[in-house]
Amino acid sequence: MTKLNDIRDNNGARKGRIRVGRGIGSGKGKTAGRGQKGAKARSGVSVNGFEGGQMPLHMRIPKRGFNNIFAKDYAEVNLGLVQKAIDAGKLDVSAVVDHAALKGAGLGRGGKDGVRLLAKGALTTKVSFKVAGASKGAVAAVEALGGAVEVTVKAEPAA
Repeated sequence: MTKLNDIRDNNGARKGRIRVGRGIGSGKGKTAGRGQKGAKARSGVSVNGFEGGQMPLHMRIPKRGFNNIFAKDYAEVNLGLVQKAIDAGKLDVSAVVDHAALKGAGLGRGGKDGVRLLAKGALTTKVSFKVAGASKGAVAAVEALGGAVEVTVKAEPAA
């Protein structure tokens, strides 16, 4: 029986590194596999993206747009998928459906700022939601069935 203190890697599982620059007999002496002269033969060089003084590609290409660091991250959930989850018995209709409930049903993944309800697909069950946002179509579809949508995040007025 093997003991914990006897466990070893298989032979050849770990290969030792080649010690370069250790004499002509090692096969990797003198230039240590770096060739003759030039920037790559020197120590502390080989800059990523350096093109020998020519303007590098990443600097030649035009830059466009910007990344809004204040943008909200909502998990977008469609009514059709909510109905599918209800039919599969993954969502409890008697309670208020919120982000945690949708996550439990495998719908509202991600969305660190909450869930936004969208109107794609058909809803046939009366449900009440508590979400961060909802489209007008989604609110109308839910309320037409006698359900309710409580939006927790106040929409900022358009400037």
